[in-house]
Amino acid sequence: MSKVALVALARPTFDLTCAQSNFESARQLLKDLGAEVVGPTELIMTPEDVAKAVVPSASLNILFMASFSDASPAVELFSKVPGPVLLWSMREPGEVGERLKLNSMCGANLAAHALITAGQSVRHLHGNANEDSVRTKLSAALKGRLPDDTAPSPVDGPLGDEAETNKALSKLSGKKIGTIGEAPNGFTPCTFDGAKLKQIFGLNILPISIASAFEKISNVPHERAFAAHTSAVKAQPSRAQVNEEQSIKVGGVEVAFDEWSKENSLDAIAVRCWPEFPTDLGACVCSALGRISDRGTVTTCERDVLGAVTMLLCEVLGSDENYLVDIVDINSEENIIRLWHCGSAATKLAATPNDATQSIHCNRRLGVAGNFPLKTGPVTLVRIDRDVDPMNKSGLRMVVSRGESIPAPNHFQGNTATVRTEPNAASLVNGIVTRGYPHHLVISWVDVRPGLRRAAQLLGIPLTEW
Repeated sequence: MSKVALVALARPTFDLTCAQSNFESARQLLKDLGAEVVGPTELIMTPEDVAKAVVPSASLNILFMASFSDASPAVELFSKVPGPVLLWSMREPGEVGERLKLNSMCGANLAAHALITAGQSVRHLHGNANEDSVRTKLSAALKGRLPDDTAPSPVDGPLGDEAETNKALSKLSGKKIGTIGEAPNGFTPCTFDGAKLKQIFGLNILPISIASAFEKISNVPHERAFAAHTSAVKAQPSRAQVNEEQSIKVGGVEVAFDEWSKENSLDAIAVRCWPEFPTDLGACVCSALGRISDRGTVTTCERDVLGAVTMLLCEVLGSDENYLVDIVDINSEENIIRLWHCGSAATKLAATPNDATQSIHCNRRLGVAGNFPLKTGPVTLVRIDRDVDPMNKSGLRMVVSRGESIPAPNHFQGNTATVRTEPNAASLVNGIVTRGYPHHLVISWVDVRPGLRRAAQLLGIPLTEW
């Protein structure tokens, strides 16, 4: 009998009833397949849970993403076990237009990045316990045949003009990225080396603490915060349905961030948007970031500096407005992935900008966050990431792919793009997860691939294109 160490991660802001049910189904399936299942029998959600958890020695180690979780429990519990670790993510339940109830695939993606950064290797299994393909793959895994770490075939496309690309890259020199707070715990893609970014791109990082940001917000006069709220309601009347006190707080955030940006000539802002803003301010800043982005300053949530660098690089290469997204869902039969974030998109990126509805945050249930589908058309997906390969002198790597955002309703509350990928969708997701690429990708509606290829060559950054 095979012994399986099964550990389930979750977070209380997601649908714990569904997460628990899926966990129980996973345990039962493994038992039905003849496995001895060991490990914690409860969902791991808190640092205290992690401290108490024991991963017994087993022939197969499965990290079950019952819902989204940051990656710190994954690293604590699985970085030293014999690998590869099998990351098992769940399909998204619920009706179109509802909140993202689990965000399990994104959690697996984030855990993979952190585990690979820590020297572990991973495999990925996506699907629910009642699916025949899941049963088949788990049965094989119990016999020592883990899912493949396959990825799409590499693409080798034309390079952009060298002189034009050099000219574009020169525009990055001297640009400033303002950062607010530290990266959230367990978000390894959101860490960065400021000296390396200065050396390679000429970028400057201007950090302030969360406490300093809150002080700036508290110094905004009420009448100015109210005026920002009034302006936002005029631009998007749906915002009037959001709690006014929360909307005015977000107006104050917008004013404070705008002033800080102008005072320091910032080109991008990367903000630690949780947990302090919802828990201490009592509001979510998504719509403030979207409105600032509409005015031309790049914004990223979760203090993702390398996400902001990727967005700035796309812009100097000819991209218009772009957005930072997670891969949260897949429909392999239709070759579709769904790209999503919780509501900080610029309204100009809406499928119908005049109907860029504003609402409450999908999980925190606080105002204000956008709630509209992203625009359609051919898209480029790209991300600059740190590289743990000691032979890579740049310390960075880049991944690029291509697809088309197709007309579709806003599948998940927040901002969703339904993208039919040029490579096989399942293979693309598998490659991103098992190669440890970040959970955040940049989606651009301009084909900047030739410039990205040339820029990677000129800067000595290894590029993987699928």
